[in-house]
Amino acid sequence: MKNATTGHLFKSEKKNPADLADQATLAARAINEKEAAARGKKTERLKQLRLEKEAADEQNAPAESAKKRKLAKRK
Repeated sequence: MKNATTGHLFKSEKKNPADLADQATLAARAINEKEAAARGKKTERLKQLRLEKEAADEQNAPAESAKKRKLAKRK
């Protein structure tokens, strides 16, 4: 006598291709969102550093830039 459950234990059920595509789409979107968030954080950090550097340069450079402008006008 053949057991009714043995046929289902060892055979893999066929998966719907649409379900596999949905899983791939969800995984790809999750990866893209994670990378976009990391890019956004890096951009904000670099922007803050650039603004701090520009502010520091402005405090140190006004006297030098005024001299350069005067020399440029005389030529």
